[in-house]
Amino acid sequence: MSILFNAAAVICLFLGTIFMLVAAIGLIKLNTPMARVHAPTKAGTVGVGAFLFASILSSFANGNGSLNELLIMAFLFVTAPVSAHFIATVNIHKGACVTPPDLDGDALWSTLNVPEEDRDIQEQADV
Repeated sequence: MSILFNAAAVICLFLGTIFMLVAAIGLIKLNTPMARVHAPTKAGTVGVGAFLFASILSSFANGNGSLNELLIMAFLFVTAPVSAHFIATVNIHKGACVTPPDLDGDALWSTLNVPEEDRDIQEQADV
């Protein structure tokens, strides 16, 4: 049974290495911050998740069940999308990227516009 766990761990390590390589190449080759934010948050997270899953399988193969990796994986899967969102929001507010096209109809949905009735609240928050 431990041979199967070790074989699965080797496969997870191989897949994790491929995903981390793709994340590194994407981080180097993509030229804008908005495009660059996807490489480490998508492929990098899956790569690290595969490494941690390989560690879990290896520890169960040796008879030392370890669940610390699950906590690390949960923390990683929560923080990576949040940091990507913050980086993308900063780029949008700085005007460092192409703004989204104008919408037909409601101009407030999923944009940075503030409704007229909330503009005094926005000005007070900026002070």
